[in-house]
Amino acid sequence: MDAPAIHPHSAYIRYMGLPIEDAAGSSTCIYSTGFGAAPGPSEVYTTQVCHVTRAKNSSPVMCLGWTPGGRRLLTGNQDGEFTLWDGTHFTFELILSAHDSSFRSMTWSHNNNYLLTGDGAGNIKYWSPSIAPVSSVDAHGGNPVHALSFAPSDTKFASAGDDSAVRIWDFERRAEERVLEGHGWDVKTVAWHPRSSVVASGSKDNLTKLWDPREGSCLCTLYGHKNTVTKVAWNDNGNWLLTASRDQVIKLYDIRAMKELTSLRGHHKEVTALAWHPLHESAFASGGMDGTLLFWEIGPKGSEEPAARVPFAHDMAIWDMKWHPAGHLLATGSNDRQTKFWARSRPGSAGGADRDMPAAEDDDDDDDDRANETVTDEMELGNHVGIVIGRRGATIISMQRATGTKMHVDQVRRVLEIEGTKKQIETVKRRVGALLDRVSNDSEQRQREAAIGAGGVGNSSGFGS
Repeated sequence: MDAPAIHPHSAYIRYMGLPIEDAAGSSTCIYSTGFGAAPGPSEVYTTQVCHVTRAKNSSPVMCLGWTPGGRRLLTGNQDGEFTLWDGTHFTFELILSAHDSSFRSMTWSHNNNYLLTGDGAGNIKYWSPSIAPVSSVDAHGGNPVHALSFAPSDTKFASAGDDSAVRIWDFERRAEERVLEGHGWDVKTVAWHPRSSVVASGSKDNLTKLWDPREGSCLCTLYGHKNTVTKVAWNDNGNWLLTASRDQVIKLYDIRAMKELTSLRGHHKEVTALAWHPLHESAFASGGMDGTLLFWEIGPKGSEEPAARVPFAHDMAIWDMKWHPAGHLLATGSNDRQTKFWARSRPGSAGGADRDMPAAEDDDDDDDDRANETVTDEMELGNHVGIVIGRRGATIISMQRATGTKMHVDQVRRVLEIEGTKKQIETVKRRVGALLDRVSNDSEQRQREAAIGAGGVGNSSGFGS
């Protein structure tokens, strides 16, 4: 029987799988889930950075979103500015002043007719698909609006703010309908169920709550986390709820049985971003405060280990991430002022993922391969952690760009983690060593001057007596 032909249309690109030997030979095998065979490692795990964007005089990227159809990417920064990037060639297109304070949230309506944005001063704005302002609403008593989420019908939306409340709004009338009160501290995230009248919220009081927006009542409270709940995200099937927290744990709940399915422990810092894959409902990505990007595959019993890891995806915290509607690209925005586009790696390559690759078979190229091989190393910093990081991370960021390495400071163990070639790592160690020696010498010099000054004061006082 002949295999079916792939139709020459862009809509069929997602059916073009990778060679069988690539999926079978990869260190991350194809998983078996309750929804059939899960996607191969390179189909979903977009571990290869294909472009890095950074606007002139840029500031930290707080939120982002793909325009309808995925033709462009829209980012909101800390200065309250929109930046528009081409989603195909990744080129800069437009920068526009949108808010008077920092962006905090951004979401499109399900029918793609409107965009909602929220800022740090409690202002919610309506935008048309052409990014033209339509209207604005003051909300949450001037407190930051951390999250916005549309109802399935797009007639209502929910907002979460630092006034400890979730507010339900009528979209057409731009009027507040209900205030959902029950959290004991700032509400950091909110998500409306994709099909039902249920709203999930997470707060600084460590709690996740499920609400009935029609009655304004709390349906259930989940006590799974030990620190601030930073993100909640419904799966498109409507049965699974993901919650992320500053306790470095991601939890998966099945709301049909109202029970926790699994706890995912792969991050070493706070979890700051979550995004379900738009096509494969058992896969999602997560970002951390340390810039780590993880990809997960959820089986029928859950998976406690990430399927792929990019340890130095960003230099600083990943504040937001969004999948392209076609699922082949992932966009991430970070506190390091960069927006990155991630694609699947080439067949046989791990891309930026942290997983072992087979050794080169050509003996003649062994030396070159070893010289260009990416390795990791550590360097002890002692009490000089802050010196290496610099003001707002300026020192470590400039050193990464100068040496072409990826660096991360583990403030608990007081060590500098370095990823690069051996030659690059040697250069980093030499530069950091010189910096620490200079700091130590300056400190010793100041101590000697202080001792001499103290001795002089002592002698003068003794002479006078």
